[in-house]
Amino acid sequence: MENQEQRSGRRRSREEANRLAAECEESGLSQREFCEQCGVPLKTLVRYLARYRREQRGKNQTPQWVAVEVGAKRGDAAELSIVLAGGRRIEVTRGFDIETLRRVVIALEQA
Repeated sequence: MENQEQRSGRRRSREEANRLAAECEESGLSQREFCEQCGVPLKTLVRYLARYRREQRGKNQTPQWVAVEVGAKRGDAAELSIVLAGGRRIEVTRGFDIETLRRVVIALEQA
């Protein structure tokens, strides 16, 4: 009966969707096999898994402190310089576009 209800297109609560995603992750089955066994459309499961994984990443992240070094001003140096792991650097000069910086930070947080 549960499978018939699920196939009828009823909406699942967030808790139900997360439970299904967790069960799929733990099952060892392919997504397609899991869907066949549980009567869940593959497209729906993929959406549940994506949201579940995002939420799990957010829960498992602990704030990390980084070393900050304040240097002397040298000519037209950047107002703000951030050195990332691997030596990548983000520099922001006076008059920067705050919206662009916001998008860069969001993209880095999601990576």
